Amino acid sequence: MIILDHIKKQSAAQVINAAIDYCQKEGHSIAIWSRPESSDIEMMVDFSSDIQPVTNPLEQNIEGFLLSPFQKEQSAYFIKADLHIKWEDFSIRKNSGLEVSNKTDEFLKHLSNYEENTSESTTQKIKVVSSDSEKQKFINLVSASVKEIQAGSFQKVVPSRTKEIELPEAFNLGENFLKLAAAYCSAFTSLVFTSKTGIWMGATPELLISEKDNTFKTVALAGTQKYNPEIPLAHVAWKQKEIEEQALVGRYIINCFKKIRLRDYTEIGPKTVIAGNLLHLKTEYQVDMDATGFPGLGDTMLKLLHPTSAICGMPLEPAEKFLSDNEHYNRSYYSGYLGPVNAENGTSLFVNLRCMHIDAKKATLYAGAGVTEDSIPELEWEETEIKMNTILNIIS
Repeated sequence: MIILDHIKKQSAAQVINAAIDYCQKEGHSIAIWSRPESSDIEMMVDFSSDIQPVTNPLEQNIEGFLLSPFQKEQSAYFIKADLHIKWEDFSIRKNSGLEVSNKTDEFLKHLSNYEENTSESTTQKIKVVSSDSEKQKFINLVSASVKEIQAGSFQKVVPSRTKEIELPEAFNLGENFLKLAAAYCSAFTSLVFTSKTGIWMGATPELLISEKDNTFKTVALAGTQKYNPEIPLAHVAWKQKEIEEQALVGRYIINCFKKIRLRDYTEIGPKTVIAGNLLHLKTEYQVDMDATGFPGLGDTMLKLLHPTSAICGMPLEPAEKFLSDNEHYNRSYYSGYLGPVNAENGTSLFVNLRCMHIDAKKATLYAGAGVTEDSIPELEWEETEIKMNTILNIIS
């Protein structure tokens, strides 16, 4: 009880840093997140000493957190909820089916006794590591994408790129996660560590699937422009390129419904939504799983939807092959998906966008741009820069 009282008096950032520190030292796994439109921070800890890849985690009916890559043949990891902590009321729930009481006590003691090093200089700033050829390489990739579209290879493709940054010695992971969550309250903000994947942090606006109270949801989110607070959302104008890009994502979802002969769904949108410093077009699709007789719809649709045309292209196979042949880097968990599974609030998996992979004192940011026949390569480069600034404008 004394330990819990001590932990409650600490800042959320200090608790997060202590939790990450413990899991890194012990080889355990942890997921920390904030749901859209929620101020509560949640944390799941898996005390396994050697986390293993998983398949079909939604079918196992086990509470946890899923981190899955862009490429299906790469490993997905499931962080079991041996311990589930909610920061707002500091409720702690242990998995009664596992012998983890000793580990739980060790973990909570570490949180209680953890002292951060505050002696490091805070004058250093984040440094962007870039080359002169980086911009031209991406512009050439977009130009090649447009030519393939014009040749009839596919209707849309989503090339992506990376940006490496050097983090200051005093980079505070917990504080920067909380800053992201506060700045982008409409996004799903996450901080995940496993010994197999390293640290991933991000704030994504895009729901892939959710299941709660027998209702299935997914969204078509595409089209991008800068957010200007002085312009009401009702007055925002969209160009034909963005409208068509978003419509392609919507048609992709409907085609997935058709593959399983699902006809009864509710379509809401498209409407303009705010995602941090950006605006997108969003259409939501809802299905009553009881009324339609699809109790396992989430797992079925997850396999059909990923990777969606919003992060890969349409049709899927030729777009996926083009990216494999031309991006020349491994997306890893960028544009994969992540989120809580079989939890108190159901299952919510989000596309891992606006994210970065942190390795020691360096980090890699990721961003992509939807390319159609009307795309202008220079503008697509600027779009990726704006998307990366979602994180760069917040962290320090």
